Amino acid sequence: MFASSQPEAIPLALAAILVLGVGSQWLAWRIGLPSILLLLSAGIVVGPWQGWLQPDQLFGDLLLPGVSLAVALILYEGGLSLKISELKKVGAVVRNLVTIGAGITWVGSAAAAHFVLDLSMPLSALLGAVLVVTGPTVIGPLLRHIRPTGSVGSILKWEGIVIDPIGALLAVLIFEALVIGKASEAAGFAAFAVAKTIVYGGGIGIATAALLTLVLAKYWLADHLQNAVSLMLVIAAFTVSNFLQEESGLLAVTVMGFVLANQKKVDVAHIVEFKENLQVLLISSLFVILAARLKPEGLTAMASKDLLFIVFLIVIVRPVSVFASTIRSKLTIREKLFLSWMAPRGIVAAAVSSVFALKLADKGYAGAEQIVPTTFIVIIATVGVYGLTASFVARRLKLAEANPQGIIFVGAQDWVRQVAKVLKERKYRVFLVDNNWENINEARMLGLSTYAGSILDEKLLSTIDLGGIGRILALTPNDWVNTLALQKFEHVFGKVNCYQLPPEEDTLKRRKEHKHIHGRLLFEESATYDAVRMREFDGFTIKATRLSEEFNYDDYQEQYRQSAMPMFVIDSKNRLTVVTAKDGPHPEAGHTIIGFVKERKRPDTVPVRTTKPAPA
Repeated sequence: MFASSQPEAIPLALAAILVLGVGSQWLAWRIGLPSILLLLSAGIVVGPWQGWLQPDQLFGDLLLPGVSLAVALILYEGGLSLKISELKKVGAVVRNLVTIGAGITWVGSAAAAHFVLDLSMPLSALLGAVLVVTGPTVIGPLLRHIRPTGSVGSILKWEGIVIDPIGALLAVLIFEALVIGKASEAAGFAAFAVAKTIVYGGGIGIATAALLTLVLAKYWLADHLQNAVSLMLVIAAFTVSNFLQEESGLLAVTVMGFVLANQKKVDVAHIVEFKENLQVLLISSLFVILAARLKPEGLTAMASKDLLFIVFLIVIVRPVSVFASTIRSKLTIREKLFLSWMAPRGIVAAAVSSVFALKLADKGYAGAEQIVPTTFIVIIATVGVYGLTASFVARRLKLAEANPQGIIFVGAQDWVRQVAKVLKERKYRVFLVDNNWENINEARMLGLSTYAGSILDEKLLSTIDLGGIGRILALTPNDWVNTLALQKFEHVFGKVNCYQLPPEEDTLKRRKEHKHIHGRLLFEESATYDAVRMREFDGFTIKATRLSEEFNYDDYQEQYRQSAMPMFVIDSKNRLTVVTAKDGPHPEAGHTIIGFVKERKRPDTVPVRTTKPAPA
């Protein structure tokens, strides 16, 4: 169907890859499954199962170079997410995981491949090196979904990104050792290759980041060209570094992203956003393409020994690696157990295995064809196991909640502090962000968790603990600040959990022109910032009221003469619902309404008028 090499079939094949990839991502989000499972399934269906898509025939010699460039862009985007401030707490553990842990994973995986899968020792060593890398493109979405408490999220993010160039370099060294054949020569080559990779990869990454920073700081580039030039420099750094030392390009782009993310001279938020969007397209396409390259016999030949190999990786290799790397750390046993249950393999393992298997096959190395299907089986199995169970494990270890009910409040003015205090008293996690120190101090005196600074601060996401938090309410007087705040967090909580106050009249027209970039409107259409403040000045206060069969919602409204403004509803299962202007509240008996109300005064007794007696 798509396999034809005729020119008219090529656009159809390219369109099918994009539709299958992005469609699988969307469907996975809708049904709550790891997207990689559906991406791999789609690729297997149209590739080895039905034979509709044959990437080698479609792309020819451009396939593997194109895959390598795409992986470089993915790692660059990962580097942009690494904040050096996180290393203060997790640096030692991350260092151990990418050194001691990587070594244990390599040796353990290689031993299992040799004794369980019956691979030769050289091929086992290469496969073990490939399986050292975890999957940052898989771990990232899982962490956003789970939102674990403590430092485990930062540790997994750093490990997943930093380990990729290390694993790729290790695979290069093993491959070259296989080609050279002599142990003495291979050892000397390995030491020299490591030194060259660090010098070329690290140096080019730093130099390219410095160049882009200078260009942006000096305004030598038009705004509409910044993302394109950034993309150009990433590809240039990757290509030049790889030319000087094979597979050092992955280190170069990772370092480039890291340096850019942590410099203070220019704002790179728009570049980060562009790369995040590009990453979705790249991952969607790559998994479909690489899965479609698999041979049917490679997948159907899976036997009990493959299952035993996977169990060994999950149950023995990863836990030993984690516990050895976290000796003397401050991590709790629960955090170590969670780290032990999170090592999915992803696109880098798939790409690296494909590249080196093809090179070994070209050199006539017997058994090389088994590396790719084994890697993909490991990817599918680890993503399936970790992706389907990680949330459950995190909840059982009390490191995450199934449906986080907590709220980030953007703004800490008086009525917001009242709301946060009432919610906290009912055991919901609340977090207030404000750049007004007086508001922050008042909130802290109430025992509320706060962040003193702008909601738009780049370091905010890496500073605060999002465990137990599932929504954000933007409540500042500036409608555009509210909008920007929600754009910053919508990839964390999802657009459905991002709320803001309705705009004032003077911004309403502009808002309608850009309604797609705004969050859900809170409370009621008239609940603008000024309107809420006027209620506060008029004596309205925050109050929680429990409904019953005898006192229903109509009675509630009647008690406050229809002036009450419901904000939240807590149902009988302690689930918190935010009231929106579009949907309104739907409370029932047994539910609790938290709202802005003004208590009715009891009518005073009418005084009896008396007159003084007339003088005699």
